[in-house]
Amino acid sequence: MKVVIGKYTSWIGPYQIAEALCWWAPKVKDPLDIIARKPHWVHEFGRWLSDNRDGSPTRLNKFCNWVESKRHRQMYVRIDKYDTWSMDSTLAHIIAPMLQQLQATKHGAPHVADEDVPAELRSTSAPPTENSWDTDANHFKRWDWVLDEMIFAFEAKRLGTWQDKYSSGTHDWSTEACEWDDAGKPTMYRMLTGPNDTYKCDYDAMAVEQARITNGFRLFGKYYENLWD
Repeated sequence: MKVVIGKYTSWIGPYQIAEALCWWAPKVKDPLDIIARKPHWVHEFGRWLSDNRDGSPTRLNKFCNWVESKRHRQMYVRIDKYDTWSMDSTLAHIIAPMLQQLQATKHGAPHVADEDVPAELRSTSAPPTENSWDTDANHFKRWDWVLDEMIFAFEAKRLGTWQDKYSSGTHDWSTEACEWDDAGKPTMYRMLTGPNDTYKCDYDAMAVEQARITNGFRLFGKYYENLWD
């Protein structure tokens, strides 16, 4: 497998050119004191570069659009046959670190259904909101929990050793025939445990973790279209 995916292309138009030409103009806060921007006259300068008096695009605007039409995000993907021998494991090596980065750099959270999270994280467990459109106190906690479960599932698949902690000891097994056909050829065998067999496994605990992993993959599928920042 070889994957090369470059950065998104950055739009460069008349307004961006205006800001670059007026690099010396200090930024000022907007009326809500939230975002610092160039002074309004810089924006008007960008509009003058962008539009003619009749509202049609200027030659500069047309040139910027032509340049943008020739620019494309670099993207190359080559899949080899061996990549699909264990495709679930191969993808886990890519998806797990991407989920971890998304969790570390995210700036928001989508709607997460109450039935997908523990009771204490549901909207019904949060204090009532003032307005119906407000997010409840657990809104972001639900998305954090879902991301944690996705990461847990893909890390388990990536490492491939999560079952090891539930077993110990060594096998001492042998087989012997227990059924034969009319010609005397064995048709069925049974397994026998030898005196040196010390293998033990907590299958119940293993099943609990497997259920968590399976649910993490289910959540990944359900919220796949929310995996963006």
